[in-house]
Amino acid sequence: MGTLLELDLTRGVLETPPASPVAAFRSRHLPTLRELVGALRKGARDDSVVGVIAHLGGHRLSLAQVQELREAVADFRTSGKPAVAWTESFGETGQGTVPYYLATAFDEIWLQPSGDLAITGVSVQAVFIRGALDKTGVIPQFGKRREYKTAADTFTEREMTPPAREMASRLAESAYEQIVEGIAVRRRLDTARVRELVDSAPLPAQTGLDAGLVDRLGYRSDVYDELEKQLQYDDRLLAERYIRRGPRTLDEIRKTLPWPQKPLVAVVRVTGGIAVGRNSNSPLGGPGSGSDTVGAALRAVADNERVKAVVLRVDSPGGSYVASDAIRNEVLRLRSTGRPVIASMGGVAASGGYFVAMPADVIVAQPGTITGSIGVLTGKGVVRDALERIGISREAVSEGANAQMYSAQEEFTDEQWARLEETLDRIYKDFVAKAAQDRGLPEERLESLARGRVWTGADAHSHKLVDELGGFQHALTLACNRAGLDRDEIAVTSVPHRNLLSQLKAPTTTDDLAVSAAPLTLDGLTTGLYSALGLPPAGVLRMPFRWEIG
Repeated sequence: MGTLLELDLTRGVLETPPASPVAAFRSRHLPTLRELVGALRKGARDDSVVGVIAHLGGHRLSLAQVQELREAVADFRTSGKPAVAWTESFGETGQGTVPYYLATAFDEIWLQPSGDLAITGVSVQAVFIRGALDKTGVIPQFGKRREYKTAADTFTEREMTPPAREMASRLAESAYEQIVEGIAVRRRLDTARVRELVDSAPLPAQTGLDAGLVDRLGYRSDVYDELEKQLQYDDRLLAERYIRRGPRTLDEIRKTLPWPQKPLVAVVRVTGGIAVGRNSNSPLGGPGSGSDTVGAALRAVADNERVKAVVLRVDSPGGSYVASDAIRNEVLRLRSTGRPVIASMGGVAASGGYFVAMPADVIVAQPGTITGSIGVLTGKGVVRDALERIGISREAVSEGANAQMYSAQEEFTDEQWARLEETLDRIYKDFVAKAAQDRGLPEERLESLARGRVWTGADAHSHKLVDELGGFQHALTLACNRAGLDRDEIAVTSVPHRNLLSQLKAPTTTDDLAVSAAPLTLDGLTTGLYSALGLPPAGVLRMPFRWEIG
């Protein structure tokens, strides 16, 4: 008798805990990735847990998230307890490749008899709106460094440029290689056979069973009836509820006691777009990281003698150059105290997201992480003619030759464009030089890997832009090893972390102010709307396009 852990991955997974009461309410039934991984790790060592069952499908998870969960499932399976995955269908009318890749981490895969195996491969897509801009009278004016920094192509081109197509092809190829290899190893199939099955997909359930892609056909009730007979469990519990519940044994109570004090490993997160100021959370744009908040967290960690190591968790496509540079400087300052800093990359850590991670002692990424994009872009869309077509005009009176330089009503003059180009050159040169310094590579070598190009974590690792492949738990273990700590005798703390009482107190210093929640403003809504529409966000260190592997 015991507890059967349940993972419902059809709802999606949060990378970061909600930063505001509104966000917490909206996502109140969603687990974080860290909670699920922690629950599997704890459950493997808990005698009261008899096994785990996962419901797959529904909300799409990123390739890196899936790889993090695959590692956690593999860790759970070392306990000898069964791990079962089931689904109604791996893509009824859509993509089922990545969900199936996750399913192969489990001991047994169940598929509903009427379901499909839509394991049709991977694709990398990009949207171009130049034709629409021409029809509406919007004039796109963007500059970039270098040819692979293709975010501006969304507005300036009608199709992929040769560098963009080359980059997208390698992203798809790398992701496909990882998925095929993972499926082949777990299902004991030759990689050529896996590719053959993918090219034959979508496959009906019976064909998938005959080919060895699934183990059993059955409905939800069949799966649970079979597990109940095998395990005779008397309780079922969602994984996130299991990890959140209080101590239930003397050993668990001992681990929660405040004395003796345990050494701390701090986790500092950089999530969403990077901007100057405080962290934010927009209903449309999602979470954002402010250099004030992240910097205050890193300074607090540096001043706390109990903190022996730091994991910098980055899940960001970048944003502001000056904000990214400010965070990088605080990371270097923290490292100067002698404490190891391990960067753990999530689904994406590109452009500004790579900028803040590159000075860490060790960079850890999943093979499917989207990273790199060492490049710069900036510009604007001139909407003057578009507004005039619908009867809207705008007029400004200004002093200063360049007062209207960034106005969406006026095109750049030749002199302004020259200054824009100088700015792009300066920032790109600084990015490349600092990346070369942080990664210990010759600047010429780093330049060849930069040029705005996006890499998968696997390719970035082969080019030494990333040090090791793995997830958050691997990064945490590295942090402990570098600090000379026992992985099982530490406490992990998130910084900044403020309880409700501390949030109600008036700030007394600028660092107090920095870690308080930023108010929800129309600016945040506007930024979120721009992001949702694929329009250029604030910041020149931003990843090209919205690369999604699926």
